[in-house]
Amino acid sequence: MRPAAFNIAGAGLAGSLLALLLARRGQRVHLIERRPDPRAAAGEDGRSINLALAARGIGALERAGLMGKVAPLLIPMRGRMVHEPPAASRLLPYGQHPAEVIHSIGRAALNRLLIEEAARHPNVTLEFDAACRLDTAAGRLRVQRADGERALPPAAVIACDGAGSTLRAALAAAGHVGVREEPLEHGYRELRIPPRAGDFALEPHALHIWPRHGFMLIALPNPDRSFTATLFLPRTGAVSFQALATDAAVQRFFAEEFPGAAELIPDLLPQWRARPLGHLGTVHARPWHHRGVLLLGDAAHAIVPFHGQGMNAAFEDCMLLDDLLAEEPLSWDEVCARFEARRRPDAEAIAQMALENYAEMRSRVLDGKFLWQKELALELERRFPHRFIPRYAMVMFHPEIPYAEALRRGAVQQRILDELHARRLPSGQADYALAQQLVEERL
Repeated sequence: MRPAAFNIAGAGLAGSLLALLLARRGQRVHLIERRPDPRAAAGEDGRSINLALAARGIGALERAGLMGKVAPLLIPMRGRMVHEPPAASRLLPYGQHPAEVIHSIGRAALNRLLIEEAARHPNVTLEFDAACRLDTAAGRLRVQRADGERALPPAAVIACDGAGSTLRAALAAAGHVGVREEPLEHGYRELRIPPRAGDFALEPHALHIWPRHGFMLIALPNPDRSFTATLFLPRTGAVSFQALATDAAVQRFFAEEFPGAAELIPDLLPQWRARPLGHLGTVHARPWHHRGVLLLGDAAHAIVPFHGQGMNAAFEDCMLLDDLLAEEPLSWDEVCARFEARRRPDAEAIAQMALENYAEMRSRVLDGKFLWQKELALELERRFPHRFIPRYAMVMFHPEIPYAEALRRGAVQQRILDELHARRLPSGQADYALAQQLVEERL
């Protein structure tokens, strides 16, 4: 039997959006969050401040009727601004059409908006400062507060409690879910680049990258005209966060590797001391459901942030679940099974592409062959728009193409690009007659 009520653990981005979508479908939703209500409290320190909103996430927000309210929070970014010493910075466009941009948005502002909208819906009840505990034998949630613990009434349970999911851990401890976590050897620390003379210190409509092969610094714009800069660096080793243990080491590192960026952060050392070191990794869980409990978003398939798809993938999860609940007749167990069957290949594909994109951002953008192929890929898209779409564009701008298909098709296209690079004309240009042949044969 399909449930009439849902208990959702986690009022982050996915949990709040899902609560609203279910409520709009007529379901009763109880949304529980361990943190304080963000409408009345400061954001949690240490979480990623900026997110990249792309077509898949926009589609979910449009379904919830929220894009009109989200739009003022967005700053469009047309491409990657690569800062490579000693050359001048250059913009690598994300796409070739005006609409092919991604949008910088603050996590806290978006989460607050989603919670406000969920709270307005009469079918949603919110509870903050409340930790969820899963009774795995009964498949029911228990809520722990400062004044005690209570069991929630029977309902379908959805775990939207993030990469460190408490509910997933409970299912794993009981032997119902297998979990494999792949930590990345790199961590991250965020820094703020303040406005300069009341304006953005850098070009605002770009994602800025300082690639250094083994590590990188990035910066995304904020509505207050600041930038959030994030250093991704190995946690241990000769060049690592571990090696930056003193003020002198930090100053020397930034002066040598990112002198232009360092000049834009006048309070670099105080920020460095105050900001926590974040950890990155990929979570693989199987299965995603057990006895009426469903894992969704990062709780099921957390990924590294280098393709800007963590939030977008979670929002796409919400849309798929919403679609499945519209299919008749399906029990909740059938919904959960179909959700995992349909979504798992895409979750595994974007996890792989996110890891690959890290190598591209910190290193390949400095490689002449990569830049040649990137320009060629855009040209092939112009010449063969219904056959050749660069993989990045498929992921970011074409939500109708599943992640798994983007990965598969992207591999075919990469082989075409490699062959065209190997068989360049004496002028160094691509052989477009050969390109047409390969595209028509393989795509």
